[in-house]
Amino acid sequence: MAKLRVGLIGAGNIAKTHLDRYMKNPNVELAAICDINEKTLNATADRYGIEKRFTSVTEMLANVQLDAADVCVWNVNHAVCTIEALNAGLDVMCEKPMAMNAEEAQAMLDASKKNGKLLMMGFVTRFDNQSRIAKDFIDKGLLGDIYYSKATYLRRNGNPGGWFADKSRSGGGPIIDIGVHPLDLTRYLMGNPKPVSVYAVTSDLLHKERAELKTSVGWHPDGADPKKDICTVESNAVGIIRYENGASTLLECSYALNGEGRGDRILYGTKGGISLNDMKIYSEMNGFMTNVSLVDVNTYYESKEAFQAEIDHFVDCCQNKTPCISPAEDGVVIMKILDALYKSAETGKSVDID
Repeated sequence: MAKLRVGLIGAGNIAKTHLDRYMKNPNVELAAICDINEKTLNATADRYGIEKRFTSVTEMLANVQLDAADVCVWNVNHAVCTIEALNAGLDVMCEKPMAMNAEEAQAMLDASKKNGKLLMMGFVTRFDNQSRIAKDFIDKGLLGDIYYSKATYLRRNGNPGGWFADKSRSGGGPIIDIGVHPLDLTRYLMGNPKPVSVYAVTSDLLHKERAELKTSVGWHPDGADPKKDICTVESNAVGIIRYENGASTLLECSYALNGEGRGDRILYGTKGGISLNDMKIYSEMNGFMTNVSLVDVNTYYESKEAFQAEIDHFVDCCQNKTPCISPAEDGVVIMKILDALYKSAETGKSVDID
């Protein structure tokens, strides 16, 4: 089988994360890369030995024969870059969040269907071992009906600055950036129920104070300076999502919070609950309440890091038409939830989802 010729759209931090994994897949040829920032483009292209490099998507698509594209640009450009690649006849993987809003996301899905090409979403947490194990338990009915979940991603001081803090480029803060991970994963493990309403509250009170702290945020995109960058996104948020089947999810996420940073992904079922953080199952046995810890979770399946599993799955889907476990249809639904969360926070009212 011929190698999959992949073109990277974007050359920044997440693109390098993807490129590291493509390099480890023997069925891939990194054929081209583009980025509007020529300095970043050349640095990344040199690092990975990519000869053909361009400063526009249109130029790359016109000059290089490709099979697939991987979209790793600012959120504001996800839709336009993805649609252009799909219209050029390529299969596409697009990083999360799918778009700036559900309208853009639907246009991306429509382009995928019109061209008969794959559009896979970069929901990487679906691919870690903990998620795969939890899904195995749920699919076999061992937890019963899942009726409630907690989706938490809290940073104490974790505003990356740069384009992440600029709503015009990112679409929002921790809700759309990091909250989307546990939100998507819990819904996926619950069987992708249809959302019917949300209620949310956001705050932006801690951004200025956090930017002045000497404590490191941990990382920033190229050129970011949180002490100087504009910040037009929320610092923390809480929301409740109600589903058509009666189930619900509590979402908590933050860039800045006076509390412990943590990530919780917990699902509660009629026969048992599971915490993906420490891989514990809470249930009953022989009339007793029991807590069961799973061991050796990293050997439960073929040991593979989540991003590697995600990239390998994309390549497999493109080459072998394997059914995609992270399809664009799910991305559209998640964007509807994100839109509703922001609208609810803005209006102070519950928002229904069609």
